[in-house]
Amino acid sequence: MHVNPQTARAHRANAPNPNVTLSLSKGEPWSAGRHRVTLKPPDALLLGSVAFLIALGLVMVFSASSATAYADYHDTAHYLKRQVIYLLVGLVLAYVVYRLDYRKLRGIAPAVVAVTFVLLVVTLIPHVGFAAGGSRRWLGLHALSFQPSELGKLALVLFLAAKLSQLGEGIRSLSKGVAPALFVTLLLAAPVFVEPDMGTGSLYIFTAFAILFAAGARFEHLIMCALAMLPAAAIAVGSSAYKRARVFAFLDPWKDAQNTGFHIVQSLLALGSGGLFGLGLGASRQKYFYLPMPHTDFIFAVIGEELGMLGCITVIALFVLFAVRAVTLAIKCPDRFGMLLALGCTFMIVIQAFINIGVVTSSWPVTGVPLPFISFGGTSLVVCLIAVALIANITRHRHA
Repeated sequence: MHVNPQTARAHRANAPNPNVTLSLSKGEPWSAGRHRVTLKPPDALLLGSVAFLIALGLVMVFSASSATAYADYHDTAHYLKRQVIYLLVGLVLAYVVYRLDYRKLRGIAPAVVAVTFVLLVVTLIPHVGFAAGGSRRWLGLHALSFQPSELGKLALVLFLAAKLSQLGEGIRSLSKGVAPALFVTLLLAAPVFVEPDMGTGSLYIFTAFAILFAAGARFEHLIMCALAMLPAAAIAVGSSAYKRARVFAFLDPWKDAQNTGFHIVQSLLALGSGGLFGLGLGASRQKYFYLPMPHTDFIFAVIGEELGMLGCITVIALFVLFAVRAVTLAIKCPDRFGMLLALGCTFMIVIQAFINIGVVTSSWPVTGVPLPFISFGGTSLVVCLIAVALIANITRHRHA
């Protein structure tokens, strides 16, 4: 069939540009290669659960730290003021991350891991990194310090998401998928174990296994790697007197309630005295120098004492809601990198939360892991807020 060249040129001139797709609904356009799609609003349940946890955290930091803050600084609101400052810094950084094109993070993942590893090693250098509580974890000045190990969790999640999203079916291979991912995980975790910080180091490994499972690694490969790590973990625990003491205290805290089992016993007393409805906000007795670290690692015990079992159930329910919404939204993401990054950030927060709750309830050996969004701690709060911002950013691109 003969087509007039002038007619064909006219049709091409009036045809819509194939590189542009107009949005038919309100929203922010996002470029996806040759197409533009409409970004969905942030999920209300996801952000609402985090907002409730942060609000409860501010209240409980003030309540749990008031006695310690007054004894050390003659200011009952000392830790609350610092936590508010960290919160403001975290919200600013979270907003910046929320506005980023998360796809660009894939290319910088190896560099982020390399920089984080250097910071973790530098932390171990005397007179450079400084210690507190028997562990060398901090860099910077005491008033403006941060924990590279907290940054390491986010760097690991970013690297694994970038690496595993490129493998495709290669994730089913032990040599191409699981082994290299776990090698980088152990490389980052090694300086953290040396600090020593068993809790955060083990969190790296648990998070890596969760991401590998979500990415499609074969279950038998994960079991084999876990079994291969057990002898090294047993040697590490058995060769350290304080680590052995923590394990024995976990098995029977009442056997040495005034020494090795002191943390767990005081935590259980706080939870038990709260009953169903609690003693009332601010009425904790264990925070008066009985319960160790009441505003950080053991703040959940103060929640149980002051707000009772109902308060504890509310906190657990908020974390479960956050996890369910984040996972539900993440699996609808249009690209594999975004899905794994959102899932990794979710695993990082939720696993840490339940390890902390497990320690407080004597369901897990004592480790120095804060409760996300609730415990006092600047770096932890900022990193968790950035992780939530990444989840919100990525899940805006979800399919209907």
